[in-house]
Amino acid sequence: MEKNKMTTKIKDFRQAKGLTQDKLARLAGVRRETIVFVEQGKYVPSLRLAHDISKILGAKIEELFFF
Repeated sequence: MEKNKMTTKIKDFRQAKGLTQDKLARLAGVRRETIVFVEQGKYVPSLRLAHDISKILGAKIEELFFF
């Protein structure tokens, strides 16, 4: 694994909730591309965005993000 690479379980939680990337993005107030990049580990979200995503998905931040 690359140094400082982040992995997430956002996709798993999102799909379990029946949300598309677009719907999650709208609920979180960001562009769909942001959700795509976060899910792929290509973008580390701000603490605020990580909190918003975790709230929307009904999960703890530490359940969604791994370094």
